Amino acid sequence: MKHRIVVLGAGYAGAFAAGNLARRLSPADIEITVVNAVPDFVERMRLHQLAIGQDLTFRKLADVFAGTGVRLRLARVTGVDPQSRTVTVAGEEGDGELAYDTLLYTLGSSVAHHGVPGVAEYAFDVTGWSSALRLRERLAGLGAGGTVLVVGEGLTGIETATEFAESRPDVSVALAARGELGAWLSPKARRHLRQAFDRLGITVHEHTGIEAVEPTRAIAADATSIPADVTVWSAGFAVHPIAAASGLEVAETGQIVVDRTMRSVSHPNVYAAGDCAYAIGESGRPLPMSCASAGFTNMQATGAIIARLTGGEVPTTGLKYHGNHISLGRQDAIFQMVDGDVRPKSWYLGGRTAARLKSGVLRAAGWGIAHPTFGMPKRRRRLVTEPDQAGVRAAA
Repeated sequence: MKHRIVVLGAGYAGAFAAGNLARRLSPADIEITVVNAVPDFVERMRLHQLAIGQDLTFRKLADVFAGTGVRLRLARVTGVDPQSRTVTVAGEEGDGELAYDTLLYTLGSSVAHHGVPGVAEYAFDVTGWSSALRLRERLAGLGAGGTVLVVGEGLTGIETATEFAESRPDVSVALAARGELGAWLSPKARRHLRQAFDRLGITVHEHTGIEAVEPTRAIAADATSIPADVTVWSAGFAVHPIAAASGLEVAETGQIVVDRTMRSVSHPNVYAAGDCAYAIGESGRPLPMSCASAGFTNMQATGAIIARLTGGEVPTTGLKYHGNHISLGRQDAIFQMVDGDVRPKSWYLGGRTAARLKSGVLRAAGWGIAHPTFGMPKRRRRLVTEPDQAGVRAAA
């Protein structure tokens, strides 16, 4: 019997991981199944562009994995049972159950409502395919003079506000920030950010926590009313409660607690990568939910899985950030370098050069997804034991 590897989720972490596993492990010993709810690879870093109406083409996962040996199951994950080593799913093919010997959990994250009244009913977000399309439809019907409020001063909030203001100069765009806009940037980069907001005509409400969202306005903590025909909520991310409900050890955030190799500390046949992994970076702090974290953690998880199944030495992937890259529309961006404690360095890159660099990063990520195995090698690694015993060794 072949060793069954099941990958839950085909976002940046899951898609890259599945391709890497297929590239480096022999199909004579393993079978890899990827479970994903939608048929396309969703480039989450570009969903704010999709929402504002730009024409984007996302790749079909069936095409991505064609010829790799990776099986694709289009379904929604409804449960995980680490005791019986099974996953329950629901989809067009009907409800079902998948058994695994090794599970790689990469279901990502969604928008965090933080219990704020009205967010679920009236706010929009750009954290998923369907939610971005819902916002796209709403913005298409928003006439000149309409108002858009983006809530949240993180990377998603800044990129969304600037993209919308650049693409729709006929509407008023505002951003509500709990603290100071760009407080985590160096002084020069912060000045560049503010100049971009001024150039694009974005109104900034600093030190403004939003306590409620209504159909045509948002209410701040001091009871101030901010006009908003459309409220876009980008005030953080949350993971699906499936992991916590499964009995896996999770942090207060609901993320799966993993060791340095991205292996669950409670269930050794389970690995996690991306936003759903509670992993400690080289700074000594948990890695933030981000595309960069998806890259670090999926490389570490796949490296560990391959090494443990084939008798090799488990590699150590660096979990260190070098900088933050922020798009400010299509023609401007900021690349802020950070030190080992993720504090901003004085050096930053801005303007068109930074925008071209960000565009290159997106193209490279897209190419990597389109070529998940980077060309199959002539010889792939065999398991160190008989396939039906590999899971036992992996758990040791």
